[in-house]
Amino acid sequence: MIVLHHLMAITLAIIMDRIIGDPRNFPHPVVYMGKLISSFETNWNLGKYRLLKGWTMMLILIVISGGVVFLIVDLAYSVHFALGIVTEAWIISTTIATKGLKQAAQDVMEPLGQGKVEVARTSLSYIVGRDTNQLDEREMTRATIETVAENTSDGITAPLFFAFIGGAPFAMVYRAVNTGDSMVGYKNERFKTFGYAAAKLDDALNWIPSRLTGFLMVVTNQPVKNRTKRECVRILIRDAKKHVSPNSGWGEAAVASLLGVQLGGKNTYFGQVSNRAKMGDAHFTPHHTHIAAAICIMERTVFSFTLFLWMIGGVWIVVT
Repeated sequence: MIVLHHLMAITLAIIMDRIIGDPRNFPHPVVYMGKLISSFETNWNLGKYRLLKGWTMMLILIVISGGVVFLIVDLAYSVHFALGIVTEAWIISTTIATKGLKQAAQDVMEPLGQGKVEVARTSLSYIVGRDTNQLDEREMTRATIETVAENTSDGITAPLFFAFIGGAPFAMVYRAVNTGDSMVGYKNERFKTFGYAAAKLDDALNWIPSRLTGFLMVVTNQPVKNRTKRECVRILIRDAKKHVSPNSGWGEAAVASLLGVQLGGKNTYFGQVSNRAKMGDAHFTPHHTHIAAAICIMERTVFSFTLFLWMIGGVWIVVT
């Protein structure tokens, strides 16, 4: 019954996220996680033992995020199972961002379609870390597609994967680790030691979800004309491992193969050039309409991922 409750909560969470999303000026767990991480980083990322301090910070973050959610969910289920499911669903919905990711991509796509390049650059700067002030339509399109591709796993399917395993507490633990990585998991001079724990934990937690998501993308979405799914799988396997991240390449390579465009290449961060591995074959030049196609891939993948979880859960329920 626990698995069934998790599946019901996951499905309701997806519906909540699609309808409500993350309302502005509404308390959000990630905001509080960010404040806690920022406080730790300010006070601990100095002097000796930074590696140990980084691991300790992540342990505290995991215990607090998972423990608080466990107590809330346990209390809700003790009152009534329906209240427990609704409570879990609401908490899980705060760990995913289907509506937010779609809106962020559309905020770049729509101005590009209207020729409002500066507006598109501003919108893009909110969702990527690279410099956007000199990007043309092709590069802005590429950046947006890469964001949708990578965050389909990081922002949606990975927390759902952990919600399936351990309900809302596990989903929140994943989100805590992912938030830690996004804030301190960099390899620069400031964070390479203190943020090591966050980066390694994030890599470990995303290993299975990223690969599962990449293959589901290819299997459940239709490639552009004159391309086969077998070819897309070949490109996925060929290119995913080229990415500097052990996990991000799976989403990017899958979407690149399906759209027939090439992702990756030259990016600039704070004026410093970074040449990323290229994903996919350049059959088409990235165009703003490809952003809409990437959004469709994301939505279909989330739907198929949910069905996959129900299938696995159904088998588990029958067997046990």
